[in-house]
Amino acid sequence: MEVQETAVQSDRVLTIPNALSFLRLLGVPVFLWLVLVPRADGWAVVVLVIAGITDYLDGKLARRWQQITRLGQLLDPIADRLYILATLVGLLLRGIIPWWLVALIVGRDLVLAVYMAILKRHGIMGLPVHFIGKAATFNLLYAFPLILLGDAQTTFGLVARVLGWAFAVWGTGLYLWAGVLYIEQANRILRHSSAR
Repeated sequence: MEVQETAVQSDRVLTIPNALSFLRLLGVPVFLWLVLVPRADGWAVVVLVIAGITDYLDGKLARRWQQITRLGQLLDPIADRLYILATLVGLLLRGIIPWWLVALIVGRDLVLAVYMAILKRHGIMGLPVHFIGKAATFNLLYAFPLILLGDAQTTFGLVARVLGWAFAVWGTGLYLWAGVLYIEQANRILRHSSAR
């Protein structure tokens, strides 16, 4: 029987993919500090780029080296959500994005957190990731650095702002749609669980 590509393949904690995920987590407060204190937007974007590269590498290496771990499966989405949250907070506090955008994205995550807590009480530790959810995260992780760079009053800033908002609109729409799909999936699991 073949091991599924996303199934846990190792119970090790100290792996290179896990170290990359942990490194990515350490970058979250650095990013927020760069955005809010010195307002070093270029360096903040560099941190986001490094986070994106480590996000790609940790998954690729974990699959290639058969080091997919439960810890890695937990760290990866946590790091993605924290980067999105840190970026939202930083851009909101700088007055670059409106509060309603933050409310939509954070509200969706809060609703799903409630569902995940309910599922956990039924012994279900998580839901499979949908392609729509991955596409939404991809769009949002491109959107916010571009919007941040778009704060500059230059031609480059204007282009970055337009592209950033295009990614933000699509990303937010996909993020909400993925949330609906996760809720439907959770409801099906809960109905099936209570019918037993």
